[in-house]
Amino acid sequence: MSIGTAANIVQTGVLQVLIISAPVLIIGVTVGLIISIFQATTSIQEQTLTFVPKIAAILASIAFFGPWMLASMKQYTLNLLNMISQIGG
Repeated sequence: MSIGTAANIVQTGVLQVLIISAPVLIIGVTVGLIISIFQATTSIQEQTLTFVPKIAAILASIAFFGPWMLASMKQYTLNLLNMISQIGG
């Protein structure tokens, strides 16, 4: 295996992780921002208020995007295993 092939595998792996985690992270950040704006406008400074909506939104996004995430990871794994079999054999 050459260094270029190894670098390509690492690059596609990192890109895959970023693509899969992006929807959940964006939803978590958006919900956190909305709650922070709500807290600032109403002068409610309760620290635990942010946790429950964020957790609920993240779990809902995982439930919604979960099948796509699994299919994407399955396809990446199959491509990776195919590359390993081609390199080794």
